[in-house]
Amino acid sequence: MNFNIVVIGSSAGGPRILKELFNGLPLLNCSIILVQHMPKFVNDSLTKHLAQLTDMSVKIAENGERIKRGKIYVAPSEQHLELVNNRTIRLFRGKKVNFVCPSIDVTMKSLKKMSDDKIIGIILTGMGRDGAEGISHIKAIGGVTIAQDEETSIIYGMPKEAFKTGNIDLVLSPVKIKEKLIEFLGVIDNLG
Repeated sequence: MNFNIVVIGSSAGGPRILKELFNGLPLLNCSIILVQHMPKFVNDSLTKHLAQLTDMSVKIAENGERIKRGKIYVAPSEQHLELVNNRTIRLFRGKKVNFVCPSIDVTMKSLKKMSDDKIIGIILTGMGRDGAEGISHIKAIGGVTIAQDEETSIIYGMPKEAFKTGNIDLVLSPVKIKEKLIEFLGVIDNLG
């Protein structure tokens, strides 16, 4: 059965941009994995705040959990998140990648080309280059790649590095990213 997976990576300035992206987001026909670089004490408050903005349910990702459509899984701080066979969350403590843990690259590079799965990778505001290799991987397996535009980025580091790979399909504002997700993935009436 085909599955739609969206991986969003953000860092410095991310919570503010994520609020714009998720504000009014309907129940999409996909699972969203969110990798936000943040200290541990922010995990719960960010998750709760985002849950108030969207019709999708938002939760901290748990090890061994199978992803479901209509849900947003937030990578917990200080653990990398991989998707096993594009369906099951694997959390593990490991060395920092690009000076961060969780790393966007680790999550994105764990995705596989599987039958009819539709995969979308998104890089938002942040410092450094985490996500650049991951976005190239998503492009290589046939996914759609999006980077936040410079104008709306609080820090145009990660989106710029992703863009410099030559593997970005679309450069958009958070509001336009939301519109594209609705267009690409469609809305579901219920999860029944």
